[in-house]
Amino acid sequence: MDFRQLETFVTIAKLKSFSKAADHLFLTQPTISNHIQNLEKELGTILINRSNKKVTLTKAGEILFAHAMDILNKKEQTLFSLKSFQGKIEGTLEIASSSIPEQYILPSLLNSFHTLYPDVKFHLLHYDSEQVVDSICNGEIDFGIVGAKNDTKHLSYIEIMEDTLLMIAPYTDAYKNINEITLDQLLHEKIILREEGSGTRKIFEKALAARNLSMEDFHIIAYIESIESIKQCVRKGLGVSIISQLAVVDEIKFQLLKAITIKDLKIKRSFYFVYHKYRALSPLAETFKNFVVGNKDIIKNRE
Repeated sequence: MDFRQLETFVTIAKLKSFSKAADHLFLTQPTISNHIQNLEKELGTILINRSNKKVTLTKAGEILFAHAMDILNKKEQTLFSLKSFQGKIEGTLEIASSSIPEQYILPSLLNSFHTLYPDVKFHLLHYDSEQVVDSICNGEIDFGIVGAKNDTKHLSYIEIMEDTLLMIAPYTDAYKNINEITLDQLLHEKIILREEGSGTRKIFEKALAARNLSMEDFHIIAYIESIESIKQCVRKGLGVSIISQLAVVDEIKFQLLKAITIKDLKIKRSFYFVYHKYRALSPLAETFKNFVVGNKDIIKNRE
């Protein structure tokens, strides 16, 4: 079994396209097709359905995909170990992350990791927490950083830090002397929330459900994906928002926004390094995982 054929097969499975796989691997489409045909001939089975516009794996293809990921990662592990022995660790680290970790946790980690391994390059993928989980389960990515756990049994979560959700309001006379409000008072506020699928919103909804409340009970005036846009909208007076404390450290320090705790809703949540329980990480991803776990103080002291 040829490594190039396996790499071609895995790339097609991930990208769900022969043409995209060809571009990604810098090969021609005939070469890509030839790799798959030779692999299918060697294994005596069809691996990819070609009867529709969307590329999908056959049952045999799904079985091979799981093993092919491990085979290629083992190959990379071998090469990685040899390069480590020679004192050179390099490659591209692909990191999928939800918004809060991407903007307020990863920069410090990447800077410190780069100091140790200057030949490593980074490719950051912006997903919400649900997309990170789905992509790991589908084999599209190795791991991710998320702000909420999923019930999927095939995933392992390593807690890397704790966070608090709080209400933010414009720093105006109406709010600047208020440090705490009740849930009843929050019911009368105009609220801006994150998009569906975000860890922040998921944690907030769960906290409300524990008190027999839902989004329908509140005056939600906007759902916005961008954290920076939410903060600007709050500063302009459009409404208040529920947001990670990590996201407003500077704004609170310089009195651009007012942080207010919700008396009946103390919300703590954690951020996690998440990966597939039954699939080997690539050696570079394993190195990064061990670095993150062993350097949590970098995250805590990021400000």
